[in-house]
Amino acid sequence: MLNLAILISGKGSNMNAILSAVQEGEIKNVKPSVVISNNPSALGLRSASEIFRLPTKVVLCNKQTKGWDYDKQIVSVLCQHGVTPESGLVCLAGFMRIISPEFVRRYNMRIMNIHPALLPSFPGLRAQKQAIEYGVKVTGCTVHFVDEGVDSGPIILQKTVCVLDSDTEETLSSKILKEEHKLYPRSVKLFAEDKIQVKGRKVFIHN
Repeated sequence: MLNLAILISGKGSNMNAILSAVQEGEIKNVKPSVVISNNPSALGLRSASEIFRLPTKVVLCNKQTKGWDYDKQIVSVLCQHGVTPESGLVCLAGFMRIISPEFVRRYNMRIMNIHPALLPSFPGLRAQKQAIEYGVKVTGCTVHFVDEGVDSGPIILQKTVCVLDSDTEETLSSKILKEEHKLYPRSVKLFAEDKIQVKGRKVFIHN
């Protein structure tokens, strides 16, 4: 059984998509164990607790707790709920912090993230705005493992979305988000079924 933790900072819509897929039996052999946020006002905490009946934890950050000093607190909560480097998976779902190298190394290839662009294009913040301003005709979303860079880890799955001349940052974000809600649960399912193999930068999916 894979113990799952989800880290959020806001609404947690991708969290809801993953947890719904587990609840509905689309993803098997996964035990959602805890939802963690750096933001006590994150709306996703309420749905995690009230809808999915999961324990939640807020780990506040301040100027004194940066990098690994902060992430050590996250790791402590993960381990308390059985989400270990041996039996756990950590999904970042709109978690607005950069993960420290120490955290990444400890949970090597066990931290996933979703990004609203076709990486390696448009990493970082406001990827949808970047895509529109660059004038691309196609963008999308990417689920990837987290490494020590920013949005630079091995790519698990991607999905394309057409960019129309009439698209704004808001309309494009909405179209991409619909695909994110399908792609992230699919990636978790593949991981839970042990169908993912990583060799260097390449991710192989075994059917």
